Amino acid sequence: MRPGSIFYFLGQAWQSLLRNRLLSFATVSTVAISILILGFAVLLSLNAGEFMKHLESDVEIVAYLDQELTSTQITDIRQELKAIPGVESVNFFSRDRALEKLQGSFGGKDYNLKDTLGENPLPHSYEIKARDPHAVPRMAEKIKKIDGIYKVNYGQGVVERLFKVTRWVRLISMVFIVLLVVAAVFLIATTIRLAIFARRKEIYLMKLIGSTDWFIRWPFFIEGVFLGTFGGLISILVLAAGYGSLIQRIDALFFLPLVTDPGMLTNVYLGLLAGGALLGIIGTWVSLNRFLDV
Repeated sequence: MRPGSIFYFLGQAWQSLLRNRLLSFATVSTVAISILILGFAVLLSLNAGEFMKHLESDVEIVAYLDQELTSTQITDIRQELKAIPGVESVNFFSRDRALEKLQGSFGGKDYNLKDTLGENPLPHSYEIKARDPHAVPRMAEKIKKIDGIYKVNYGQGVVERLFKVTRWVRLISMVFIVLLVVAAVFLIATTIRLAIFARRKEIYLMKLIGSTDWFIRWPFFIEGVFLGTFGGLISILVLAAGYGSLIQRIDALFFLPLVTDPGMLTNVYLGLLAGGALLGIIGTWVSLNRFLDV
């Protein structure tokens, strides 16, 4: 493409924007609303994913030890646990700590549970965290086979249901975002089609004098990119201001930690800006093709 053609296409796109100010405003508004809804859905999905990840990270295995084990045997079991593939950390939880925890939960300050029980009946235990929470059930089966461990608990049944729920939440979030993208393309294509319909005679005349389809398309594509980018920029400013205010006012919403990583949020906003430009191109392509069939 020659430099002169680029300036010509830019000039044509700018003139079209000035001539069709009302339709341009409608297109920018449609893009801004579509990207704003899409951005809200993306941030909601990210926060839901962060919450699910937070829940999954709390899943751990508790291995209870036989009462008659010696200190050496307890240390040997620790080494066996650490040798299991996928184990992230192994923490020893003594019977005294377990009793103190039980005292704090049920005994209260005015009641000494240890005096009532006399001898501490609680066992030593190990708390094991897995690098991949989804590997916990398989890992628990391996831990059960270690000599000196009489019971393993990881919330059987509850954990499996939790993982099932997290999979469904992620799947529904992805489907919802895809549906929003399709709806945004349809709305933007419809709005741009109105602008192109108003210039159908101009397109018809250009085809009659021998203009190629791409010669006709380029000004419209440039116009679509500008409108899509500008609409996306407006929505991102609104979204960033609103979400930034939420982060400053609320550190954590109930027990749900909010996504605050600047790098992740910047990537989301840049992605939405690029998405606005892309929606402008797709909307223009979908709307323009039928008018080029002269």
